[in-house]
Amino acid sequence: MKIDLLIKNGLVFDGTFSEPFEANIGISEDKILFIDKRSKMKGREYALSKKAAEIIDAKGLSVAPGFIDTHAHSDFTLLADPRAEGKICQGITTEINGNCGISASPLYNDALKQREEDLKELGINERWSTLKEYFNILEKKKIAVNFATLVGHGNIKASVKGYEKKDLTNSELRKMCYLLRDSIKDGAIGLSTGLIYPPGIYSKTDELIEMAKSCRDLIYTTHMRSEGERLIESLKETIEIGEKSGIKIHISHIKTNGEENWHKVEEVISMMEKTREKGITLTCDRYPYTASSTDLDSILPPWIFSGGKEKELERLKNINIRNKIKNHLLKNRTKSYWENIFISYLHTDRNKWMLGESLYKISQLKNKDPVDIMFDILIEENLGVGAIFSSMSEHNLKRFLTLKYCMIGSDSSARCFSGPTHRGKPHPRAFGSFPRFLGKYVRDESLMSIIEGIHKITMLPAITFGIRKRGVIKEGAFADIVIFNLEKLNDKATFENPFLKPEGIYYVLLNGLPSLWEGEITGIRAGRILRNRK
Repeated sequence: MKIDLLIKNGLVFDGTFSEPFEANIGISEDKILFIDKRSKMKGREYALSKKAAEIIDAKGLSVAPGFIDTHAHSDFTLLADPRAEGKICQGITTEINGNCGISASPLYNDALKQREEDLKELGINERWSTLKEYFNILEKKKIAVNFATLVGHGNIKASVKGYEKKDLTNSELRKMCYLLRDSIKDGAIGLSTGLIYPPGIYSKTDELIEMAKSCRDLIYTTHMRSEGERLIESLKETIEIGEKSGIKIHISHIKTNGEENWHKVEEVISMMEKTREKGITLTCDRYPYTASSTDLDSILPPWIFSGGKEKELERLKNINIRNKIKNHLLKNRTKSYWENIFISYLHTDRNKWMLGESLYKISQLKNKDPVDIMFDILIEENLGVGAIFSSMSEHNLKRFLTLKYCMIGSDSSARCFSGPTHRGKPHPRAFGSFPRFLGKYVRDESLMSIIEGIHKITMLPAITFGIRKRGVIKEGAFADIVIFNLEKLNDKATFENPFLKPEGIYYVLLNGLPSLWEGEITGIRAGRILRNRK
C-alpha cells in the first residue's frame, strides 16, 4: 500500500448530509485511498504512519472536500497569473467559470475585437478562437485550481451577430447553436447568459429557448434581465426557458436589488419553490455580501450599448444623448443611490485617487452632478470602470442562503497578492466569500448546521454542475481536501483592503498535492481542466 499523505485524527465532514466522524485518510497520488474511521482503526494508525511519506495531524481540526466556487470569472486572469492565491486561501479547489454570458471562447469577429483591450491589459499574448484552443493554452500555464467552464451566450452571439440591436435571422441562430454544440464537444459544461450585458441584453426569449435545447442534458445558468425593478418578470422568463427547453436552470447571484424591491423576496422564493415542485430542476447561487460589483456602465439604458464600445463612447460624448440619460437617471435616483456606488477599478492611473470613493463624494469634490461625473469617468477610462453597488438587504441575503438549493459563488476572478491581478480595490468576495459564509453565517449566526453548510459548497455544486468524483470525501474520489479550524475561521478582506488572507484555513490539497501547507501558499499548481462527459 503506497501512502503519499496521511491525514490523522481529523473530524471529517464528507460533503454528504452524514454526521461528521473522526478518521484517518490515506491519499495515494491524486485520489483518496482509504478512510479509517476511529471506531474501526484497531491499532492500524501506527503502521499506516510508518508507511506514509507525509503526515498531517488534524487533531482538533475539520476536514472537508475542497470547496467549489459555483460562480467564478477567472477565464482570463488565470492566463495572466495562474497562481489563483485568493481562491486557494479560501479553500476553493474547483471553479465554475464562463458565467454571465462571458466566457473565454468562442472568440470570433466582434467578440474577439471587444476582448482585445482586456487581453492586452492583462499581458496575455496568446490568441485563440475555440474552447479547444483555449484549453490547450490554459493547460500549459499549470493552473492552481480545477477549471470547469460554461460557454457564454454573449460570446456566441457577438461572434455571429456582433453588438448591434438587430433581430437574428434563422441562419444566424443555427450558427449560434453550432458554436454552442462545438464548445460542448470541446468540454463546456453548459450555457450561460448575461442578460443585462450586450449583446445578451438584446436577445429574445425564443432565441434562448432554442439555444438551451441544444444542450438540454447539461445546464443553463443566467444573470437575469433584472434583479430589481423587473425581477419577477425576469424570473418568469428563466422558468419559461427551463419549461420549454427541458434544461436544468440555475440563477446566478440571486438577489433583490434596490430597497424598493426588497419586499419581493418571498414572491421570488415562492415562484422558485413552485417551479421545483413541478419537477423542473432549479438551483441558484449567491455570494455572502449585500454589495454587488460589475461594470459602472451597467446602469445605463440598454440602447446605448448597441454597436459595441466605440458606439457607446460616441453616444456618451454627444451632449444631447447625455442630457437624455441624465434627465432619466436624476429623476429616478435619489442622493443615497449615488452615495452607494463606489469605484473599484480603473484602467489608468490618473484617476487612481477615486478608487474606493463613492460617485456622490467624487461629484461633490468636482462640483458636478453624479451623472456628469459618471459620464466623465467612463469616457476618460475608455469604459474600463468597475464599481461596487451597495443596494441589498441583509435579511433577504439570509433568506436566500438558507434555501436548500442555494450554493455559494464568489462572483469573482482569481486574483493574487502581487502581480498583474493585484489591481484596484475589487470586491472582498474575491478573498473572503467561503470563510465568511462558514464563519459568519453558519457558525456565528446558525443559519444552518455545519453539515448543511459544507454540503452547499461541496457535494451539491458537484452534482449540480456534473463534476464527478469531487465535492465528497470517499474512497476513490479525487483528493481535493480542505483542513480548517471552524472556531478560528474568519474572512479578513474588506472593501477598503480587499487583498487580505482569511484566517483558520491551514491545508488545501488539490489532486493530492498541497496548495496550502500550514497556512502558507506552497506554489504548487496542481489544477486540472474539468470537461463534461457528454
